[in-house]
Amino acid sequence: METTIAGQTIALNNEGYLTDLNQWSREVATHIAKEEGIDLTDEHWPVIEYLQEQHRNEIPLTIRKVGKSGIVNIKEFYALFPGGPLKKASRISGIPKPASCI
Repeated sequence: METTIAGQTIALNNEGYLTDLNQWSREVATHIAKEEGIDLTDEHWPVIEYLQEQHRNEIPLTIRKVGKSGIVNIKEFYALFPGGPLKKASRISGIPKPASCI
């Protein structure tokens, strides 16, 4: 499936996650976040960068691991990405849905 975001054709899987992190940009992230009902702030970007770094290093992600990252605690993570923080944050970050997400 493909969509156009910020004038760029983006490949998505059937759940709406990017299939190629190289197509990710802040504009793409902002667009996806709006679809998720989230207005990105300065507090969101360090979390997004952390998730991308973990993905590039092939480190499996969990909510607990994000909460212990030193970037945000679990309560803050839920506040930034309400209603499924790891799932939504991963989608906005341009990485695949973590295996720990249903």
